[in-house]
Amino acid sequence: MSNPDPVDIFRIEAAELLEQMEQGLLDLEHRLDDRTLVDAVFRALHTLKGSGAMFGFDRLAAFTHHCETAFDRVRKGLAEATPELVSAVLDARDHMRALVEDPSGDHADEERYLLERLQAAVSGAAPLPVASPADGPVAAAVPASPTTWCIRFSLPENTLVNGTNPLSFLDELRAMGECRVVADRSALPPLEKLDPTALYLAWEVTLTTDRSRADIEDVFLFVMDDMTLTIEAQADSASTPEPGPSATISADGPLAIATEPSPDRPAPEATARPANDTADPRLRRKVESVRVPAERLDELMDRVGELVIVQSRLQQIAATSSDMGLRTVSEEMERLCSELRVTMMVLRMVPVATLFDRYRRLVHDLQRDTGKKIELSTDGESTEMDKTVIERLADPLVHLVRNAADHGLEPAEARAAAGKPEAGSIRLSARQTGGEVIISVTDDGRGIDRARVRTKAEAAGLIQPGTTIADQDLLQLIFQPGFSTASSVTNLSGRGVGMDVVKKAIESLHGSIDLTSRPGEGSTVSLRIPLTLAIIDGLLVRVGEGHYVIPLPAVEECIEISQEEDLRSRGRAFLSLRDTLVPFIRLRELFATSTKPDPYQKMVVVSTGDEHVGLIVDQIIGHHQTVIKSMSKLHEDVTAFSGATILGDGSVALILDVANLISLGQEQEAQLRAIA
Repeated sequence: MSNPDPVDIFRIEAAELLEQMEQGLLDLEHRLDDRTLVDAVFRALHTLKGSGAMFGFDRLAAFTHHCETAFDRVRKGLAEATPELVSAVLDARDHMRALVEDPSGDHADEERYLLERLQAAVSGAAPLPVASPADGPVAAAVPASPTTWCIRFSLPENTLVNGTNPLSFLDELRAMGECRVVADRSALPPLEKLDPTALYLAWEVTLTTDRSRADIEDVFLFVMDDMTLTIEAQADSASTPEPGPSATISADGPLAIATEPSPDRPAPEATARPANDTADPRLRRKVESVRVPAERLDELMDRVGELVIVQSRLQQIAATSSDMGLRTVSEEMERLCSELRVTMMVLRMVPVATLFDRYRRLVHDLQRDTGKKIELSTDGESTEMDKTVIERLADPLVHLVRNAADHGLEPAEARAAAGKPEAGSIRLSARQTGGEVIISVTDDGRGIDRARVRTKAEAAGLIQPGTTIADQDLLQLIFQPGFSTASSVTNLSGRGVGMDVVKKAIESLHGSIDLTSRPGEGSTVSLRIPLTLAIIDGLLVRVGEGHYVIPLPAVEECIEISQEEDLRSRGRAFLSLRDTLVPFIRLRELFATSTKPDPYQKMVVVSTGDEHVGLIVDQIIGHHQTVIKSMSKLHEDVTAFSGATILGDGSVALILDVANLISLGQEQEAQLRAIA
């Protein structure tokens, strides 16, 4: 296996830093006086600049330096955080992303424009200097005369393992002025308990410099949360404390051990250690994470899927064998495969928050483009979904949020006339129900104008004038290709492609769309999406000689139909179930099965949204772990099936797409009624 390209690793880390920066800026826009957010954005800028210079992205480092300088002024009280500054750095952040993706591109004009905006945003302070990244951030006001600082710090024991070099901090301190360093080795364990990868030393530094305390703190900026650090100004700057017992680090060389302590000064105290200290330092390591490329997780999932198929084959062989040893191995294999499948699914799960966070910036830009005040709220961010599903949901949700902002929310004057708050509301929510996740986009706007939808649909030939149509079917027309109720084409909408894209994307995920709208109150679009697209639990059934899998989350109950009930229901499409009429579809007739039906038919009651429908089958075989295999290009028009799976005997079973299957059955029923 080849080693990953360091530049590719940098691009991945840069993307994470840019995401952190964007979220920090969007939060800062609402809390301009929050020092923590200012520091967080500054750290992201500082890290991106340093890492970019290290990996040869010099233009990125030079440009990022200007933004870092602006935020450094805010950190040190020389300028205020303003909406203009946040907006300028948000646009600069997009330019940084372009420099990461295409460092050799021609970005000079855009860069000049962004720097002018940045300069204007901090015009209340002194003009920003133009400096190279190596010059570092602009320093705050410095003391009138040099000050002697006593600095004591210790780092976590896993510092060396994580790749941090403590000597780099000492080098930065030495560059600030006259410096004397004393290493405290009082925490060193006995030789037999020494872990060569652990860090036991602490340091005491006496630094005489004209730099400020904030400049000294900046040296430890990226390890501040995990270390112990004290910085004290000495009352008498002329006096320099004598070194205590320990090791003295020379200014230009490695560690030199002092064998005798100084009699004039007591030994410095050992750095405080955690209360749960143990004899073996290796037991005190922090839990670490490992970055794994998504492609490797996909490959591993494919292998798990193949293993599930082989396990199913083994189970079928064992069921027909009298060898108890084989049956025992089969049962153990089934247990291990099930646990491995669950573990693999958990590895691929990511919280919906990673999806919802993307739309904060979108709403920020939509406010500027539409001239409307929009508030975005989220709910259920901790709900988890398969990473592949999350990625494929990103574009459909963009269309839904843009549609809600452009079509749904009214202008400020219209909202005031309707007695609504000036700021429109868009709410993203997620919740899990069984094996599905329902993601909803809700706005408090004007709602969908049914009359306008009908007029547009009749003009487009989608329905005939005067045709009676259910409200839900009428609303679903907005997902038809080319359909739009916009009176004019803008840069946001009006071409009739957005909602069509949403429908196709959700259908490709084997999901469904529910739409509700209340005139004058707003609309809600709910996307019902399966948790994963790799392995699902299914109910294996037989219709004629064919086998089919019904996704288990859609199954409500299974009922055996007596011969009398079967005969009474002939010619009808409803069956009485606990005093409730349940529509049903005979799969034998829908699939044109030519074999003779079983004497006792079975009905599997499935649900899609609020609708319950029965599927009549010949036999219910039982639960089946289903590895989803995509249909070929030749079967793209076969909408009743969402995929296929391989059974234990090597035969193929088709996976039913419940929503499309019900629609197909309803169309067939309507055609039969028309003929009759």
